[in-house]
Amino acid sequence: MNEGEIVGVGAHLRAGEAHAEIHALQMAGERARGSTLYVTLEPCQHQGRTGPCTTAIIQANVSQVVIAMLDPNPEMQGKSVKVLERSGITVDVGMLEEEARRMNRAYIHWMKTKKPYVTLKMAGSLDGKTATSQGESQWITSQASRSDGHVERKNHDAILVGVETVIQDNPALTSRDPYVQPIRVVLDRNLRIPRSSKLLTDTYPTIIYTEQPSVFETTKQIVTLSKVTPESVLQDLGNRNVISLLVEGGATIHGAFFADRVVQRTITYLAPKLIGGTNAHGFIAGSGAVQLKDALQVTYERIEHIDGDIKITAIVGEEDVYRHC
Repeated sequence: MNEGEIVGVGAHLRAGEAHAEIHALQMAGERARGSTLYVTLEPCQHQGRTGPCTTAIIQANVSQVVIAMLDPNPEMQGKSVKVLERSGITVDVGMLEEEARRMNRAYIHWMKTKKPYVTLKMAGSLDGKTATSQGESQWITSQASRSDGHVERKNHDAILVGVETVIQDNPALTSRDPYVQPIRVVLDRNLRIPRSSKLLTDTYPTIIYTEQPSVFETTKQIVTLSKVTPESVLQDLGNRNVISLLVEGGATIHGAFFADRVVQRTITYLAPKLIGGTNAHGFIAGSGAVQLKDALQVTYERIEHIDGDIKITAIVGEEDVYRHC
């Protein structure tokens, strides 16, 4: 901002591209001189695939930088503040910190655990059914809810499903945005994925985790693990700098992630329908909680109405991203 006017805005759109600060400074041009820069996360100081943001800020002659939260990386935390202050720039830290920590929760989680922040997405009837007893599932929720689900895909680095979902539905798992497409991840212990599936024949990135050696040629990544589990997959994805993961199922995959206690958030779309039926498919398979004390406690974060459906976003367990790193 310069003299009370917004002269530049920016966002970090994808890995390897310019950070938000650079976009904002480029938009501001000469009006960046003497301005105040507001950022949700401490500007970077290291030389990665892009140059240090602190250098660009100093060269633009910004007068003040307001930082919502410091970098959770202990090796970097506070270093940029010192660099900016040594250059004569006024730095304020902590404005809207709680909101910034909520916005950056996935990055904070990845920095602490080196594993992705896991969001489990479910969609079905009001009584928790994803299909009838005969397997009919298209469509239970509204088109608006499904479109919203595509937006959620775009907001994550990767989407994960089990091979049964690929075999039964042959999904594209795209965000419907040609410029932002997360990695598709398939758990396939016995490498049963059909060679004709969209995930193997299109041009978007796909990683297949299996316990078998690859027996066919593909341009997609096939990763062989000694044992394919949620934990082993999350560790490998974290090493690949996947910060946020959207788990779309099916029910067996959902059950495995819940059993391993590796889910941080859930997004549930509920349609105003009651399907019923003992044999109708539900959200989460597996043995589940034997006693109520074993059930996972969630906290509702947001409840929205979408064209007659309800979207519930909930945090699993006690989230600690609002605490100081």
